[in-house]
Amino acid sequence: MITQTLKIFEAAEKLPPIEKIELIEHLFFSLDSKSERERIDKLWADEAEDRLSAYERGEMKSVPAKEVFRRLESKRK
Repeated sequence: MITQTLKIFEAAEKLPPIEKIELIEHLFFSLDSKSERERIDKLWADEAEDRLSAYERGEMKSVPAKEVFRRLESKRK
């Protein structure tokens, strides 16, 4: 990696998990065209609505965020 990229990577490694995800999304979407980004945003919004509806109908259970991150962290080890 070039020096500037390495510095950015080292700073990003220190971010909390949710901020890392947000950074990844911003970088990823910066590669796409605006129309593609809008299409993907709509797909995610539709997915979120579907999941919320399924939860409200009792077809899907929720898991606290702390538990999700604990499971992810345990898989990294």
